[in-house]
Amino acid sequence: MHVYLEGIGLFGPGLAGWEAGRAALAGAVPYTPTETPLPAAALLPANERRRAPKIVRIALATGAEALAAAGRDPARVAAVFTSSGGDGDTIHEIMSTLASPVRELSPTRFHNSVHNAAAGYWSIATASRAASTSLCCHDGSFAAGLLEAAVQATVDNKAVALIAYDVPYPSPLAEARPIGPAFGVALALSPAPSPASFARLEMALTTDQPLSHNAEPTLEALRRATPAARALPLLAALATNGTAAVTLEYLPDLALNVSITPEKSS
Repeated sequence: MHVYLEGIGLFGPGLAGWEAGRAALAGAVPYTPTETPLPAAALLPANERRRAPKIVRIALATGAEALAAAGRDPARVAAVFTSSGGDGDTIHEIMSTLASPVRELSPTRFHNSVHNAAAGYWSIATASRAASTSLCCHDGSFAAGLLEAAVQATVDNKAVALIAYDVPYPSPLAEARPIGPAFGVALALSPAPSPASFARLEMALTTDQPLSHNAEPTLEALRRATPAARALPLLAALATNGTAAVTLEYLPDLALNVSITPEKSS
């Protein structure tokens, strides 16, 4: 199975957008993992903007960046949202409230706690009525999302946006499920070549290939720490504009192999 990549959105420490981060990912300049301010969620109306949690702001920014690069209207593109755990801050607040003498929960807290919260905010921000899917696969959530998006693009013969994100949990949840720095990535995928496509991604499941790592130690630490950052070997390969193959973490006994063939100079 193969799809064509038309655009990339990126958010992470020292990675404020694809164009700003690709030189470090390609090894052309040193990678410096400085804190990146959260995006402003400018696509949302004022009321929703005030309520939007971190994961939503990251999802909106990366998704919008990828589709703008692809020249696609977000309102007309199906989207797959994937995260290993959703909004940990909201879950922490809900559990803290339930453990207190006053147990009245804010309705805003509840609607931000569901795993498809980012998809809901996306539909508001972009006026999209296209299909959306929200999924979770622990540390393999990025590969699961990429596989789902590729299947949808192939079967439906339509462009699909993949939007992956994770943020760290607050304590004490962080002790049970450690997640590293906030990270998000979006890919605009098409079933056929287009004027915007710059790479062909061919995917296959594998049981006998070792997982890919990042050669740069700090990027590798980020890859290991944050589930959405399991995308980093793929992003590093794409940043070099060359032919490559990477193997991404998926299930304990199954990985996702992605072969990259440049379509044109991006």
